[in-house]
Amino acid sequence: MMFDYLFSPIKLGQVEVKNRISFQPHLTNFAEHCMPSERHMYYWGERAKGGAGLIITEEMSVHPTDTAYEKLVEAFHPEVIPGFRKITDYVHQFDTKMFCQLNHNGQQCDGSISRLPVWAPSPMPDVLFRETPKEMEPEDIEEVCRYFAKSAVHVREGGFDGVELQFGHSSLARQFLSPLTNFRADEFGGSLENRMRAPLMFIEAVRKAVGKDFTVGIRLCADEMIPGGLDLGQIQEIGGKFEESGLIDFMDLSIATFYNLYLVEGSMHTPLGYTIPLAAGMREKINLPVFCTGRINDPVMAEKVLANGQSDMIGMCRALICDPFLPKKAQEGRLEDIRYCVGDNQGCIGRMGINRSLGCIQNPAVGLEKEWGEGTLKPASVKKKVMVVGGGPAGLWAAKMAGRRGHQVDLFDRNENLGGQVLTAMKGAGRDEFGVIIRNEKDQVDKAGVKVHLQNELTPEQILKDNPDVVVVATGSQPKGHPVGGADGPGVFNVWQVLDAKPELGEKVCLIDYDGHHRATATAERLADMGKTVHIITSSLFIGAELGPTQDLYLTRQRLLQKGVTFTPDIAVMEVGGEAGSKEIKGFNVYSNQWDTWGPFDSVVLAMGQQVDADLYFALKGKVKELYRIGDCVAPRKVDMAIWEGHKTGRSI
Repeated sequence: MMFDYLFSPIKLGQVEVKNRISFQPHLTNFAEHCMPSERHMYYWGERAKGGAGLIITEEMSVHPTDTAYEKLVEAFHPEVIPGFRKITDYVHQFDTKMFCQLNHNGQQCDGSISRLPVWAPSPMPDVLFRETPKEMEPEDIEEVCRYFAKSAVHVREGGFDGVELQFGHSSLARQFLSPLTNFRADEFGGSLENRMRAPLMFIEAVRKAVGKDFTVGIRLCADEMIPGGLDLGQIQEIGGKFEESGLIDFMDLSIATFYNLYLVEGSMHTPLGYTIPLAAGMREKINLPVFCTGRINDPVMAEKVLANGQSDMIGMCRALICDPFLPKKAQEGRLEDIRYCVGDNQGCIGRMGINRSLGCIQNPAVGLEKEWGEGTLKPASVKKKVMVVGGGPAGLWAAKMAGRRGHQVDLFDRNENLGGQVLTAMKGAGRDEFGVIIRNEKDQVDKAGVKVHLQNELTPEQILKDNPDVVVVATGSQPKGHPVGGADGPGVFNVWQVLDAKPELGEKVCLIDYDGHHRATATAERLADMGKTVHIITSSLFIGAELGPTQDLYLTRQRLLQKGVTFTPDIAVMEVGGEAGSKEIKGFNVYSNQWDTWGPFDSVVLAMGQQVDADLYFALKGKVKELYRIGDCVAPRKVDMAIWEGHKTGRSI
């Protein structure tokens, strides 16, 4: 396919960008002592090497009161300049332009980090941070202007090609603009003109500091998506006024706020390209270049958006975290080699939500580009005969990486298709996109020279007879056979049986959830979609307790409740009793210790944990030259650890 629009150049202010792909701002937690780090340099450099035309950094803090997270780079310190310079010099060698995003998070800050009051337009706590801010006095607003200007000078001296001011979902500027968060009665509140006053002051201060020949843009929330907030029509008017000021060169768009964070960072339950209509609406009213971002993970979709005139630039974030070389592969016509992001959010947004460093379930090299990035894989000095047993994510990655190093690799799986538990997980409601993880790797295994043997369950004797140099056991895990009394009786099934075999369950089904993640909730939703009356019982505080960091909690609970699913939290299930068609659940409240009985149910479905399938490993232990155990057969976990261990093992053999 030809990408006439996607790979055409564009002028953003004084800067010409070689193509229309922008690697969008997002947190990384790579900062060291609030300074830019070497990890930043290699991380952004990998995306430049991969062909992105523009890279916009994660938000940089402009003021001591802006401490939304512990590891934000503090751009107001002049000490950032040498680190900035190293990063921009490294990125520029790949003919990629780089902008720095500056921000003050306002009410969306955490005073426990800074030990300072949180500053905001009005003393209204943020829905997520819940800290009452200080209402900014006029001199505070003027101080933030000075700090924006100071930070912008550091950005220019650090070698960046431009600066983007965050006026979007998480920003002091948006809080001034929005009637949801601005209740002031002075010249900074009330009318639209007054609410725009402080944001315009921020822009004016930056423009004056960096001069007319430096590119300055804003990231604007295109719709707060909540009653009483700013909608597209109002943002079109605001955007028009910003454009009329003559102070900015482009308009990057975001969506929603912390009231509805699941829309800011949409998971696979959010449609691909879900923000395109908003970008198109802004493009109709704005002559400046407009960016569109939001689950555009495919160059074909990106080309259509540009060809339709709905946007001038395509913002890709998770797509380029997952595959930094997506642009280069698309330009070279190698679409089948692209590792497509599935919007699962576990490795990226999920890790940010619990204050870990950035990751990706499908790309173990994220944050480790210096050691594991493109070009770091070396041919094996000694070519070995490698047998990988198990064709799930761990086995696939181990085989692929070992094959790429030049080993003779055979991959065996007992099933008809490669994929392991992913093939079951993708059958949960709304989880079909999860299967792309396996589709992404199948061709890569073949291209690595791996011989695949399906429907082949090897015995220890067969392996020993074949005398391999290396055996990698990736045989996965199985649902626990008897996790609670009566759980092996009639009318009791596990999640796998429900998703794979679709047994006769009857009308009323109880799902016991000790998982708190998609294994339980997506199965419950699938049952509801089948017309079942579903009751979920969990020992956790609430249903879906593990889904918060991935932004799936809100919509998952919404869908389950809309489909009539009943929730009972705080219950430790101790026994499953009764006969098929009349099952009872016995347990006690984990806080009151009060016992109770639930039922009758036609059947019971268990999401009560997995157990390792490691018999082959222990049968081979001490009998082969080099033996590895990876993935769920070490300990049942999520897909990110299976892929991590497969990657690490495959490149170390």
